Amino acid sequence: MKRFVRATLVLLSFSLLTFACGCVPIPENNMIEEITPIIFWSILGGGEEDGKITISTIVPPLIKQKKRVLTHKVSLLNEGNKGFNLTYYNELKAGQIRLLFVDETYAKRGLTRLINTVLTDPNVSQRLYLVITKGNFNEFLAKHLDETDNIDYYLYRMFKHYEKKKQGEITVVNLHQFMKMLYSQVSDPQLPVFRAEGEQFLYEGTAFFDRDSMVAEIRGKDDQIKQLLYRDRFVRYLVLPDLSVTLGHIRAHTRKKLTPDLSSLSIEIDVKGRIDELDSLARIEDNFQYAALTQKIERYLEENVIRLLSRMQKLQIDPLQIGELTAKPFSKPITRDTWDRHWSTMKINVKVRLHLEPLTKVK
Repeated sequence: MKRFVRATLVLLSFSLLTFACGCVPIPENNMIEEITPIIFWSILGGGEEDGKITISTIVPPLIKQKKRVLTHKVSLLNEGNKGFNLTYYNELKAGQIRLLFVDETYAKRGLTRLINTVLTDPNVSQRLYLVITKGNFNEFLAKHLDETDNIDYYLYRMFKHYEKKKQGEITVVNLHQFMKMLYSQVSDPQLPVFRAEGEQFLYEGTAFFDRDSMVAEIRGKDDQIKQLLYRDRFVRYLVLPDLSVTLGHIRAHTRKKLTPDLSSLSIEIDVKGRIDELDSLARIEDNFQYAALTQKIERYLEENVIRLLSRMQKLQIDPLQIGELTAKPFSKPITRDTWDRHWSTMKINVKVRLHLEPLTKVK
């Protein structure tokens, strides 16, 4: 009897082991010699009549070989990834993707579908950078296909540098930050805007979104001033052409406060820096003229901050996440409609305190 029970247990264990082995999924091919990790995708929106998109990338990435641009016109993002695998000798892996370039036309129609597709892939990092592009991006890529041109890695390192150093030279937003702003009840996303012109890839400014659709863009002076409205930010140069002056090595510390009834917003900005450039007509011969120039710059910044925020109010967007100041412990979060109603009519008070290093030749 014991021998029969023992034999039964052995047969049962063997059957279970065979069944378990049969259910193990076929492992993915991750042999480094047979795969190619891609660094970026470029998305170009097609016409509204067909609803298709054009997806592009560069292969091979990161190595010193002659490169080429792969392009497919597809209906779904993963359809493009599959098409890449059918036209390239190695299997392309999206696990190392770090940049997602999206055409301005596509961004104006809404990014939810694209973003949700990227999020469903567990291999794609939420730290990838999102960028709005203008011009012919594929033509720009085609001019950087030499063995010595690691343009994909260069672009990634550029965004990584500005994100790590918290320098306000350009706007840097990753997928995680975009999703946080998109699904917040009291804020809206923003993304950097670049223009491809021949061999150059030029920073233009910041795109503002209403929910998932691009609705506005700021450039130049307005984009620089926006960088000062964050809690702590370093800006290498603040160029003010209207005043014929350039401020350098700017460190801004900003405090925002809402009144309990949400009728007004107070913003205090402490700006520390120095005068790096001054028009020859704006002479400073003594400390009185220096103080007068400082006050003039303060008033100028205050007026332009109010003007920029007023534009956001008219669009009923909140890319600066001011609505998050309404959050309080043990209280119900404010709804989007309620915040939009208060934000669009809110009175804004701005105070700028400019602390400039003394000029050594001013007595």
